[in-house]
Parts: sequence; structure tokens; C-alpha cells
Amino acid sequence: MNDLISQDIIQDAENIDHNTISKSLPLLPVRDVVLFTNMLLPIFVGQDKTISAVEKAVQKFKQFLFIVTQKNIDQEKPGKDDIFKVGTIAKILQRIKLPDGRIKIVIQGIAQGKWSQIYKRYGCNMVKYELLPDEKEKEDKNATLEIQALMRNVCDNSAEILTLHGEYSDDAASILDSIQSPGKLADLVAANLQLQIKDAQELLEITHPIDRLKAVNRLLAKEVELSAVQARIQNDVEDEINKTQRDYYLREHLRAIYKELGENDEFSLEIEEYEKKIKKKHLSKEALKEAKKQVKRLDQMQYDAAEAAIVRTYLDCILELPWNKYSKEMLDIPYAKKVLDSGHFGLEKVKDRILEYLSVRKLNPKMKGPILCFVGPPGVGKTSLGKAIARAMKRKFVRLSLGGIRDEAEIRGHRRTYIGAMPGRVISGIRQCNTMNPVFMMDEVDKLGADFRGDPSSALLEVLDPEQNASFSDHYLNIPFDLSKVMFIMTANMNDEIPSALLDRMEQIELPGYTEDEKQLIARNYLIPRQQKESGLSRRKITISDGALLLMIKEYTYEAGVRNLEREISMVFRKIARKIAENKSGHFKVSRQNLHKYLGPPKYLPEFEQEESEIGITTGLAWTQAGGEPLYVEATAVYGKGEIQLTGQLGDIMQESAKAALTFARSNYKRFKTKRSFFEHHDIHIHVPSGAVPKDGPSAGIAIAISIISLLTQRPVKKDVAMTGEISLRGRILPIGGLKEKAIGALRAGIKTIIIPKKNEKDMVDIPINARKKLKFVLVSHMDEIIDVALKAPKIIPQKKVSKAKGRVSKK
Repeated sequence: MNDLISQDIIQDAENIDHNTISKSLPLLPVRDVVLFTNMLLPIFVGQDKTISAVEKAVQKFKQFLFIVTQKNIDQEKPGKDDIFKVGTIAKILQRIKLPDGRIKIVIQGIAQGKWSQIYKRYGCNMVKYELLPDEKEKEDKNATLEIQALMRNVCDNSAEILTLHGEYSDDAASILDSIQSPGKLADLVAANLQLQIKDAQELLEITHPIDRLKAVNRLLAKEVELSAVQARIQNDVEDEINKTQRDYYLREHLRAIYKELGENDEFSLEIEEYEKKIKKKHLSKEALKEAKKQVKRLDQMQYDAAEAAIVRTYLDCILELPWNKYSKEMLDIPYAKKVLDSGHFGLEKVKDRILEYLSVRKLNPKMKGPILCFVGPPGVGKTSLGKAIARAMKRKFVRLSLGGIRDEAEIRGHRRTYIGAMPGRVISGIRQCNTMNPVFMMDEVDKLGADFRGDPSSALLEVLDPEQNASFSDHYLNIPFDLSKVMFIMTANMNDEIPSALLDRMEQIELPGYTEDEKQLIARNYLIPRQQKESGLSRRKITISDGALLLMIKEYTYEAGVRNLEREISMVFRKIARKIAENKSGHFKVSRQNLHKYLGPPKYLPEFEQEESEIGITTGLAWTQAGGEPLYVEATAVYGKGEIQLTGQLGDIMQESAKAALTFARSNYKRFKTKRSFFEHHDIHIHVPSGAVPKDGPSAGIAIAISIISLLTQRPVKKDVAMTGEISLRGRILPIGGLKEKAIGALRAGIKTIIIPKKNEKDMVDIPINARKKLKFVLVSHMDEIIDVALKAPKIIPQKKVSKAKGRVSKK
């Protein structure tokens, strides 16, 4: 509450004869305050109109003004709609002209009034008003015990508020007790309460003094409650501050006592422990300097400060890293070869590369570690091969999955300014394995993403570059860390998605899919023993025949690797385990005849289902992430305008190959004994089945061309012949990629003969030997060499069935 109005002023305001005051007065709008009767209010006046209103009030209206409150305090020049209707007649008690041209006045509220008209005169706004009725006589005559109790309650609540705010005094109490009029008491208390404009204006507009006092009492009760809550909150804050200061004071005294006794307190012991660890660790020069700096900072902080916890976490991270700590390598080449062979079948190229690295490492221990990238379909053993390399070298193994990582901070770490900052995954992996030279595998590097948070693949450039990773800087550590002794191994399903700059730093080693014979050997030598042991059946007599295993590979899995095959084998052993748990015993034999009892009906039917060779249907070869597989191309002709229709979700490159194939066929129509008008009156429709799967690439060019030529010559395409190669407009056959995977996929689909570009002859060495033995490869350089190999002799169809012949257009 503000300073209370003295009793003398109140008496002076009461003695003013309202009849001597003019019924038209200068108007003075005020902001953010409501003037009550007997209230003193200082005002600074600066605008021309308001200064003029003050001057005219002094000169012509016996220092009287009409004070009214603005509805909107931001309004610079309020109109009649911007002010309240009820205001206060006020008298200027003091006027002081300031050097800046403004006038300071002190006014006193005399009576409540309601204006009825605003007009301009004397260079200012004037108002005509009426005094609001004031039942003064009734207040004194009709005072009852209830009114007295109400007045006492108002006085007590006012004293309580003054006490809570620390402003209570005997003078204030005597002033409150001396007031006998309910209206005066209501105006005095309302004038000194911190009310909102809306509440204060409502009080001003209440004419009956008892009602006004009751309204004030309600507001007082609310203010008492709020003041009590505010005081309690303030006391709690002060208590907490005092407790913190007390704890700090006692802790400092405790440290002083320990110092006098020659002993160390808990905090000093922690600092001493950090200093001992720093001395024991063989830190780098930069790390040693930073660690000492952070320990010094920690020593100057309070024990329980928030920043102290951050410094402790940082020091723990530095001291838990394996500075200059290396695993002792095993460079025994025969032992390494034995370890690699025991865990993986085939993969000779990969094993040779690893043994070559170990050999060079043995002769030159200071050589920098290579960055190998295993590229191959899922399930061929990329990740497990990394573990085998670590076992062969007697190094520790760390694996990091990069799939779906989109934040650069996952690699480089977060800066320590962020809450919850932590080192990146590379440093965390080194910290976990506790050695400077682990085998560090980063899985699924082709699945890295990039968004507004950065590009993780760019952050990997420094990690993998042998010229830079000797001083790799993690954002959290902010000191160089040596990664040059780490052997990094990356894995990917396809190298197309890997950024070129990152790909340039890696040595790619392709892992091909397995043939059926290889899968049988892997299952027999690795998968079956492992699953039998994991199922708790290692001592049971269980036999899985070669026929059942082959059927499992052909009809229950369709993959380049052996991951799903292992799942199917695991299912067989689970079924047998259940039978044994149900007290069934004996020798369990799984054969081709009873395999469906364990695995249910076949999941994959053979891809090659053509019962006979047909016109316009050619088998191409495609390469996917899961390896190679057949790709069927169908062509037919319908009456039209010589257009080409392509369906089957073909990409732009494949569509261009189809157009090139059609152009070749049209330019050689005489050789195929076709009339020129055929292309003008027929549309060629080319469709590649599995329409929900997007397809692209140029390698289906010769397959599309053979389908069109078959359609024109009415010669069926041999059902056991597949082909792959890009075609030019002149009929030349251009080389393609993925030959190894396509050959394995063709063998899996039952193909006997593969037509490939002659320029791909060099790639045949990568095809497994058993696949080369079972497949016949035809090397071609021009379309002329393919036609007789791929097409059979024309069908002889009776004349009556010509119109019904499949793939042939009936003639009129």
C-alpha cells in the first residue's frame, strides 16, 4: 500500500461546498490509475491540450478539474469512446512548471461525477457533468453493528496486508481506526490497494457507501490470500538461499578444519584422485594439458555446482580412453587362415586380401591400417567376417551400425556447451573396447542419411582418411585423438548409395551370393551343427537328408545369402525339440517327403515355370541387393498407329533401351521378312512382369530386342536360355555389370545357357567354378550372333488356327 492520506486533507476535502464548483470543468484524462475521493495523486502533464486544461482550471475554474481514466493506456489522444463515463472532480493543490516544458500537479479527489457531454473551449476539452448521489447523512445515522463489524474487518485486513508487506505502523493504524464513515474508509483503502483498472473503476461507480465498502472487503480478502502466498514463497526462497549459504559456509569451515588436521576432505580427495589418474595415464601432450586445466577448474568450484558435474563427466571420459594402450597382435598367417576357414566357407578373394594385409603388417609394423569395404547382398557373412578378422588378429572387435544415422554429431560428438553432451560413436566405441587398435566395423554405410542436422558421411571422411585420422578431433573431447592404428571395416549392400568422396577412401571387396551347392555345404558344415546345439539337441539322433536340404534351399528360401536358410533349419529343430519335450523319442529323419510337416507348404515356387518355348517371351537377367534373378520380357503387337507401349514400372534408362531395341528391329525389317507397313499399323506393347517392382538399367536391351524379333519372325524363344547385355542402334552388344550375381541367379532359376557380351569375358573369372561348370556361356558382340542361339525354328500352325496363335497378329 502507498502512503496513507493524512486526516487533515480528508477533512479539507469534506468541507468543500460542491455547489460552488462549476458544472462544466476542463477534462484531464489519466492512464493506469483511478482517482478516488480524498485521494492525493501527482500527475505529469505534457500535451498541449492537457497543459491548457490545467492552466484554464487555475485561471477560470478555481483550480477544479474533471479527472477520468482511459480505457486503453496506449491511446495517445483518447476520444469520448476511449474514456470511462464516471470520473472524479479534483482540485489542484500544487502546480510546478518543469524545465522541459511539462507541468507537475498534485490533485485531490473531491467527489464522484458522471459526464454527459464533451466539447472544446478555451483551447482544451471541457465536460458537462452531474455529481453522483452520496448518502452521507444516512451513513452516520443508520450505522449498525453489522456496518461496524464490516468496518472493523476492513481495518483488520488492511493492517494484515501492511504487516505482510512490512509497512505496518502505529500512525497507519490510528488513521484507519479514526475513520467513522463507511464511504470514506472504502475510498481510502481502495485508493491504496494495487487494483486492476477494471476493479478500481467498478468501485468508483458504486454510489452507495455500504455496497462500496463490501466490495472493498471482498478485494481485501483476496489480496490478503495472495499476499500470504507471496510471503510464503519469498520465505521459502530466502530459506533455500540461506541453506545454500550455510552449506557453503560449513563446507568451507570443514575444509579449513581438515587442513588444520593435515587431512583431506571428500572434495579434496576427489581432486587428488583425478591428479593421480592423470599421472598414471600416458596422455598425449594436448590431453594432459586439457585434463590439468579441467582439474584446476573443478578445484575452484563448489562441490555440488552444476558445472562441476559437467567437468567430472568430461574428465572421466578423457581418463577412460585407452591413451597409448594397444592390444598385442597375432601375426601368425597359418593360424589366421585357420580361423577364417573355420567360420566361413568360400570367400577366397576376401580371405586372401586379409592374409595379404597380415603379411605386410608382419614385415612392416608401422604401416597404416587399410579401410576395407565389404559389398554384397544380405546374409552372405559380411558382419561375421569382421568378427573373424578380429579373432584371427587377436584384436578386440567394435561394431557400429550406421543405418539411419542422420546427425553429424553421432559421429563427431556434441559440443560441451549443450546439455547432455556426449562424445561421438567412434570415440565411444574406442572407450568401450579400451584399446587403440581394435577392428572397428561400421555396418550399412550405404544407409547413411543427411538432413538439416548435417551430413554424417562427410564426418566419416576424417575418420577414414589415413592422412587425417591420426589427429581426429571429436567435438566433445576437443583434443586430437589418434585413430591411425584402428582397422576400419565397412559393409554395404550396394556401393551406388555411398558418396564418391567416401568411396574413394575405401578398398572395395565384393562378396558374391552363394550357389545351391555352396549353400548345401554351408548348411551341412556350419548352420545345422550350430542350430542343433542351440536347440539343445546336440546328443540326439537327427538326420536331414541332402534332398530335404536342397528342397529347403529351392522352395523355402530365395536369397543370395544363407540367413533365411538358417531360420528354416532352426524351425525344423524347434519342431523336433517340441516332439521330444512331449516324450516322443527315436531317430528323427527329415527327408524331401516329410519336410512339409516341419516347414509347411513351399514359400517360393521355382521362377522358371514355362512349360514350352513361346513367341515374344524372353528371359533376361537382373541384379538386385539380394543377388541376381531372372527378368522376363513379354512383347506383343496390336492394331494401332505404330506406337510403343511400355509397362511394368520401367525406369528411364530401361525405356530408352526398349526404344533402341525397337529401332534396331524396324531398321532391319527386311532381314526378318516383315513388311514395312507392319510398324505403321501396329503398336508394340512390351511388358516386364512383377509390375509393383521398379526396374531400371540398360542390361535388358538384348532381351527386349529378342522378344520383338521373335514376334516379327514368329520364332519361339528357347525357354532355357537367358541373356543380358546393352544394345546399340546398330545392333552392337555392349558390356554390363553384376555378371557374377546374374550367373548365380540364373543357375538358381534352372537356366542352362546364358548369352553375355563378349567384353564381359574378363568377368567370368569371378563366377564360382561350380556355376561355370553347370552353365553354358555364349559370348556375343552383335545381335546377329544371338538370333539363332536364342530363337527356335518357326512353329508350323494350321491355317485355321493362325488367328489364335499366341503372340501372332491375325491377317485380314
